[in-house]
Amino acid sequence: MERSLYSMMVERFSCFLYTLHYYCFVDLDLGNYERFLDVTLTKDNNITTGKIYQSVLDKERKGDYLGKTVQVVPHITDAIKGWIESVSLIPVDGKEGQADVCVIELGGTVGDIESMPFIEALRQLSFSVGQENFCLIHVSLIPVLGVVGEQKTKPTQHSVRELRALGLTPHFLACRSAEPLLETTKAKLSQFCHVAAANILNIHDVPNIWHVPLLLRNQNAHHSILKQLNLTSVATEPDLDSWTKMAETFDNLTNHVKIAMVGKYIGLTDSYLSVVKALLHACIACSLKPHIEWIAASDLDDESEKSTPEAHAAAWKILKSAECILVPGGFGDRGVNGMVLAAKYARDNKIPYLGICLGMQIAVIEFARSVLGLERANSTEFDAQTPDPVVIFMPEGSRTHMGSTMRLGSRRTHLQNRDSLTSKLYGDVCYLDERHRHRYEVNPEVAQVLEEAGLRLVGKDDTGKRVEVIEFQDHPFYVGVQFHPEFKSRPTRPSPLFLGFILAARKLLQAHLSN
Repeated sequence: MERSLYSMMVERFSCFLYTLHYYCFVDLDLGNYERFLDVTLTKDNNITTGKIYQSVLDKERKGDYLGKTVQVVPHITDAIKGWIESVSLIPVDGKEGQADVCVIELGGTVGDIESMPFIEALRQLSFSVGQENFCLIHVSLIPVLGVVGEQKTKPTQHSVRELRALGLTPHFLACRSAEPLLETTKAKLSQFCHVAAANILNIHDVPNIWHVPLLLRNQNAHHSILKQLNLTSVATEPDLDSWTKMAETFDNLTNHVKIAMVGKYIGLTDSYLSVVKALLHACIACSLKPHIEWIAASDLDDESEKSTPEAHAAAWKILKSAECILVPGGFGDRGVNGMVLAAKYARDNKIPYLGICLGMQIAVIEFARSVLGLERANSTEFDAQTPDPVVIFMPEGSRTHMGSTMRLGSRRTHLQNRDSLTSKLYGDVCYLDERHRHRYEVNPEVAQVLEEAGLRLVGKDDTGKRVEVIEFQDHPFYVGVQFHPEFKSRPTRPSPLFLGFILAARKLLQAHLSN
């Protein structure tokens, strides 16, 4: 199975362990786990080949191996096991004490050369912790031949055989299919894969993704997993009432809200997956379906009117028909002028606007150009020679090393005005904690000028210099934030800013704030 599908399926099984005290240890699909399990993960939860090899090289350089020949086995595999064992002791669900369950995702396809050291490490780990403390769920696809209509089990048989040859025997099969598995298909899988029929779980297509945990619960997947891990006496029954209501509500929604997403990576929409999920959470809370219209920022640019007039006209038609406009984060100067035009259109026409990270910087650039009259106002990221740098590179950042030089992680933002829209949306608070990921920021030297001209700088960092939140006066919703509120959005607890954004699009924001 491809990585994204594998992680998606393992994620669903994780949902049934949330009645326990657990820890997650995954790869790049951190966001899926955080959203479904409502936990806060860290960089240590993300293990990569590069991190492992770097740690081994660092140890070798320091002489920790006493001159021995460094090999994949045992040094690389030991590093993988050591990372898992040390970090898995730290819970991520806010509870005290050691975790009950550690969820590990090994992505990719069985037999991939990239995953071989990790498979070997897991084989060794299963032996060291004992089979009663190890549960392996193998995810596989059950294809159907279009002409014959038969559910084919051969791909799963071969992948299980390959896995067993590598020393790992699956306790469960999670079978992905378009339609429910036939009993004859389950029987064949059980016979040839040496997995009990009761442990063959079917994850077939459902109306929306939130039905998957319910689908697994109906197959008693949680009971079987808990039995394998000897945790039946510890765990309680999962309470999925609110989850069921959410899944069923989404199925019955008919009204939608039209959202214009103006970005530079729309060819790969997964780049904005967290933003899309946050919009979905907010829309469900408002009993709406999100209808996202993707707009390439470069198509809004004046230059595209000459080079690609049809794309230019189509982009502006979509923008003008949208109920709200969102400009997400990004890097590089491509499409910046188009984003500036989108921000100007939203500000001039009172269209709800939410700018995230780069989107906030775009709003500042547009304001400086349109209101302050600084025609060449720009970010030094886009124009290093601009005479009016309203956005600059962080003083403590590195221009030579890209890795680990961003302003990352959860940071506190102090709200300067308790009457600000942001403060009200977060519950009349004076500060908030959100996660960051950026290298550029609003130039502190122009902050006062911007504020005097009408751009409210309502949120700043601990030093009182870095601008974190901006709002525009006399506008239904015009908010820019340097942080990424989408990272903390959850299906049953949407981000306040995204919720306010959608409510403003439907002119329901004031009623919400009054309540």
